[in-house]
Amino acid sequence: MLNNSQRTAPYRVVQWTTGNVGKSSVKAVAANPNLELIGCYAWSPDKAGRDVGELVGIEPLGVTASNDADALLALKPDVVVYNPMWCNADELVKILESGANVVATASFITGHNLGADRDRIIAACERGGSTILGSGISPGYIELLAIVSAMISDRVDKVTVTEAADTTFYDSPETEKPVGFGRPIDDPELPAMTAKGTGVFGEAVRLVGDALGVELDEVRCDAEYAQTTADLDLGSWTIGAGCVAGVFASWKGIKNGKTLVELTVRWRKGQTLEPDWKIDQDGWVIQVDGRPTVKTVVSFAPPADFAAETLADFMEIGHIMTATPPINAIPAVVAAAPGIATYNDLPLTLPFGVAAIG
Repeated sequence: MLNNSQRTAPYRVVQWTTGNVGKSSVKAVAANPNLELIGCYAWSPDKAGRDVGELVGIEPLGVTASNDADALLALKPDVVVYNPMWCNADELVKILESGANVVATASFITGHNLGADRDRIIAACERGGSTILGSGISPGYIELLAIVSAMISDRVDKVTVTEAADTTFYDSPETEKPVGFGRPIDDPELPAMTAKGTGVFGEAVRLVGDALGVELDEVRCDAEYAQTTADLDLGSWTIGAGCVAGVFASWKGIKNGKTLVELTVRWRKGQTLEPDWKIDQDGWVIQVDGRPTVKTVVSFAPPADFAAETLADFMEIGHIMTATPPINAIPAVVAAAPGIATYNDLPLTLPFGVAAIG
């Protein structure tokens, strides 16, 4: 396989969208000497025609954003960095059948949640000779750490990943309403909403199961909820008293009646939650029960030279963590066989070009 040291020319990159994660992607690509930003898709008319650097708050890059997808794909990029909030199967098919590879953060790990559109994406990869990888911080990078953690055991009884976060200051109704936030606590549709809205964690369960060499019998979601006892102002929207302000989702991978893989998320908002779920520290706990049992605690913090002037500045750390795992996988994805790839199909992806040595 081609590795990072065998290619001298930088990988030609088209950035797809310039939202919160897309901005961090642009900055990471522009700063990496192994990558060359050659184009950027921005669907809104007010962004098209503007310098991409100016759009994301850095120096001009000499690359103009465009809403002409055909023109961007005609540039023959090695890879498209795909950062919409949700997958658009028609877009992915268009990109992949053009011959461009894709690294994505848009709620994509294995594509199983896309139903028949997953088959369309595989067919597009075959026609274009292209590959797609989905990742991010969670799911994605965290599951890779879980897989690596299990490599030290000669028997694995269960792999558990627990995510917990106080998301009070995370103002993103587009991603939070679909999982149940803001709905009446007794809404009978809540379990189905949560299962659909967090479905990418089910794909991540499959990823871990595949790494263990196990074909799971069932992958399912169980959910619990907490309500706010007073109206909760979140900035762009308000959760009314008696409505969901806490969501717990547990995605389980079951084999022979036993839970082999469990990925859970517990998200809470505000100080008036009932029941009052306690979150000691935002982050993840990875536990591999077996021989031996391995426990890893993953947390994050800004660098020492980070000066956060606004909440948006601090939130950028989370966007960076989401953006960079797919970007660091670009060399491996470009060299991979056509189709949907996961971390199980690739060699260890390496952080080439990010060392602060200048």
